[in-house]
Amino acid sequence: MTVKVSIPSPLRTLTDEKSKVDSSGNTLKEVIDNLDSQYNGIKKRICDENGNIRPFINVFINGNDVRHLSDLDSIISAGDEITIVPAMAGGYK
Repeated sequence: MTVKVSIPSPLRTLTDEKSKVDSSGNTLKEVIDNLDSQYNGIKKRICDENGNIRPFINVFINGNDVRHLSDLDSIISAGDEITIVPAMAGGYK
């Protein structure tokens, strides 16, 4: 099934500057694998060498953090919206 994925600015160089792209899959892992087949290299920016979501990347399905769901095994339904958000750091000097 097809879902919309919101791509953060730092990853848009991999998606031809598109802020939203379509992907498909029954689980989040399948959606990310499909994204990587369309936009080579995006998976390694989202997942570490063990295939887990990187600690500084947050992924949401319909506004729900996947770490509070079933992580990469989270089930995807038609019409779901997936949002990828890199953690931001900064401070006051």
